[in-house]
Amino acid sequence: MGISVESLDIVMKNGRVVDGCGNPWFYADIGVKDGKIVAIGDLEACDASVVVEACEKIVSPGFIDMHTHSDAVLLANPTADSHLCQGITTDVVGNCGISMTPVSEVAKRQFDSILGAFNLKWEWSSLKEYLDTLEARGVGVNVLPLIGQGTLRAAVMGMEHRPPNEQELRDMKSHVARQMEAGAFGISTGLFYAPSGYATTQELIELAKVVAEYRGIYASHMRSEGDNLMEAIKETLEIGKKARIPVHISHFKACGRTNWGKVKEGFRLIEDARQKGVDVTCDAYPWMAGVTPLSDYPPHWAVEGGVDKLLERLRNPETRTRIRRDMEQGVPGEESLVKEVGWDRVIVSQSPSHVEWEGKTIHELAKSSGEDPYDLAFDLLIEEHGQVMMIEFWGTEDDVISVLKHPLTMISSDSWAIAPTGPLGSGKPHPRFYGNVPRLLGEYVREKGIIPLEEAVRKMTSFPAQRLALRDRGQIREGMWADIVVFDSGRVRERGTFADPHHFPDGIEWVLVNGVIAIQEGKATGALAGKALRKTTHFP
Repeated sequence: MGISVESLDIVMKNGRVVDGCGNPWFYADIGVKDGKIVAIGDLEACDASVVVEACEKIVSPGFIDMHTHSDAVLLANPTADSHLCQGITTDVVGNCGISMTPVSEVAKRQFDSILGAFNLKWEWSSLKEYLDTLEARGVGVNVLPLIGQGTLRAAVMGMEHRPPNEQELRDMKSHVARQMEAGAFGISTGLFYAPSGYATTQELIELAKVVAEYRGIYASHMRSEGDNLMEAIKETLEIGKKARIPVHISHFKACGRTNWGKVKEGFRLIEDARQKGVDVTCDAYPWMAGVTPLSDYPPHWAVEGGVDKLLERLRNPETRTRIRRDMEQGVPGEESLVKEVGWDRVIVSQSPSHVEWEGKTIHELAKSSGEDPYDLAFDLLIEEHGQVMMIEFWGTEDDVISVLKHPLTMISSDSWAIAPTGPLGSGKPHPRFYGNVPRLLGEYVREKGIIPLEEAVRKMTSFPAQRLALRDRGQIREGMWADIVVFDSGRVRERGTFADPHHFPDGIEWVLVNGVIAIQEGKATGALAGKALRKTTHFP
C-alpha cells in the first residue's frame, strides 16, 4: 500500500463496501488521509486518529444529488442538514434555468425573499465570486454549479417574451462563455417557467454550442412533462444533436392521469437517439408528487414582466378570466399543471399568511369556503405576493418504478437543503427534502426489490460523477476524495410524511465530506467541509 501505519486520519473497518460502480459488495477496510481515500483492504495493523466500526454496514461513496435548488439556501443554512442526513455529499445547483448568477435586478427579486429572511446580502457579481463566497462562509456539502439559462436570459432581456436580437444573443453567449470559464459544469433550462420558456429551440441550440466548446452538459426541465411530453423530449434530443452536447432530462416523469405510461414511449425515443449518437440521460426522484411555486401555474404570457405584472393581471377581471381559461384549456406548446393534474391533487405546501391551509388541497379549501378554486388560488397569490409553494400529485407508481429501474436514470431530490428549526423549518415541504435517498434505499431497494442495492448506489455516485466529468468523486477507490457514507441497509428509511415532513431519516450512520466527519452515529457534527467545485479544476 505504501501507507505508513501511523499516518491515517480515519479508518472505516469491517464494512461491506459498495464501490459505486455497480459491482457486488465486498469486505474491506478504508483508510483516509488528508481528505482522500488512500488505502483499501485489510488495515487491521494500521493506527488512525479515528476508527469507525462499520460492523458489516454498507460503506459507499457519498451521494451526488443531480438536481437541487440549494443555491441561495446554502448561504443561509451552510450545514445543509436535510441533505447530509441522507448521505448527500454533493449538491448540483443552478437547475431548472435558475441560478445565482448572472446577477441582475430580476435575479435579485427572485432570491431576495430567501436572503432577506436571513439578513444576507448579495456579496457577489459573478459565478467566481458566488463560489468564493460559499467557501469563505463554509458549506457542509460540495456544491457543483450549472448556468441557469432563465437567469441568464433575464440578465440580458429582462422578462420579455420575444426572441433575442443579434446583439442580445451575442451577449447571452458571452455570459455563457464567462461562466463556463469560471467553473460551471453546463447549462440548465426550465422551459416550464418564465423567462426560460420564452426561448426558442434555435436560441437554446446556440447557447448549448458555447457550452459544448467547454465540454459541459445541457440539463433541461423540459417544456412539458404531460400532454406534450413526446414533443418536449424530441426538442431536447434535437438540441443535443445540433449542438453536439450531452443532454440530461431533469426529473423525468409523465404528469396527469391521461399521460400515465408515456414514460415507456419516452424511453424508446431516448434509446433510439442514443443508438444514433445523441448522448442523453435523465434523473428522477422516487415519489409521485412534485413541488412548484403557485406563481408558475399561470401561462407564460401572464408572467411576462415578472411577479408584480402577474399580480396586476390577476387583479384585472378581464385578464384574470383569460388566465383561468388558459389554465383550464392549456396553451399550445406550454404545460398546464391544473389541466393535467387538477386542483384536487394540488396541496398548499407553504403559505406564511395561511399556515392553517398548509397540507390541504385547493379543491378542499375552495369547497369548505364556498369559493371557486381558481379564485381562491388567484387571491392567495395576490395576498402572498406570489410567495406560495404547492405540491402536486402528478403520477402513478408504475411510472415511478419504470423510470427508477431504467439504466439511464440517476437519482435526484429536486429539493434544497433545509433544517427542522428556524425559518427553513416552516411550512410542510415535500418529505423528499429529508428522505429522498432513504426512501429509495428503504422502499424500492429493500422492501420492493425494484433495484439491486449496488445499482441504486451507482445511480447516486459514479453515474452522476461520470455525467458531470467528476473524475475524483463517486467511487470508493484510492486517490478519490473521501466522500463516504455508512448506512444500515436493513434499517434505512424516511420518517417524514406529507402531513409531518420535518424529520431526519433512520439508518444513515456516518457521513464523511472530503475526509471530515459530518454525520457521526446519526448526528450532525456541524462540520463545514464542503468545497465549491469548479469544472476548470477537472479540465485544465
